[in-house]
Amino acid sequence: MEPVTLPDDAAFRDFVAECESQDGWLSWYDRSGVSVWEQVVPHADLAVYRLKGMIDMPGVTAETAYDVLHDTEYRSMWDINLVETHQIARLTDNADISYYEWKCPKPLRNRDVVTLRSWKVLDKDYIIMNFSVKHPNYPPRKDTVRAASRLAGYLVQPTGRDSCKLTYLALLDPKGFLPKWIVNKAVQFLGPQVMRKLHKACMEYPAWKQEHNMDVKPWLHPEQSQLPTMLVSELAIQHAASLEHFDESSVKEVKDQQGEASGSD
Repeated sequence: MEPVTLPDDAAFRDFVAECESQDGWLSWYDRSGVSVWEQVVPHADLAVYRLKGMIDMPGVTAETAYDVLHDTEYRSMWDINLVETHQIARLTDNADISYYEWKCPKPLRNRDVVTLRSWKVLDKDYIIMNFSVKHPNYPPRKDTVRAASRLAGYLVQPTGRDSCKLTYLALLDPKGFLPKWIVNKAVQFLGPQVMRKLHKACMEYPAWKQEHNMDVKPWLHPEQSQLPTMLVSELAIQHAASLEHFDESSVKEVKDQQGEASGSD
């Protein structure tokens, strides 16, 4: 098993550089302050989806957006793909192990990941990033497909006293041959929809937080964390090659009774 190394400042700066880079990124969507790109890398592993989204958020400080991205209790207010998420264990003051499961249109199987998540503020950049790891108590589940996150996360940058720009980056192997329609839908519709809901949630967060443990922010105050601790040496890198692969490429898009697109054989 490949041991896990915690990201250093150089790794965080590399993540910022990747978020800001335009080399090899193709625009799929650009409307009303929301942009989505896909990266096509010649001779790369075609199973890895490389997506990036950006949204300008007037009326939201970078500090507020950073808090919203960290606040697991609040996540259901904006993450339309969320099925389940929770923190598993604390590694350091700015790193933990987390579980996340997200919805896929039926009859595609839901995906989940176990990731090492780390965060830092560098040069006014607010950074949260993750990659997949193996946790001894969280093996793949029978009812979901365990995906592999090579690198994913958020970059929040202030653009004014009361505004910011948020970039989301994902290099993900969903462990399955997916139909083209679901990829197109994720890039053109679900991505922008999630980012707009996130912007709205950020606008509403300060008032919500006043009524929900206002002073509890363990991502800023690690002494508040109630997570059990674990050693990095107990983890291993989760390589995609060791996970089961599913072929769902023949699943077709249909309209359900509410008129929403879903999948069907």
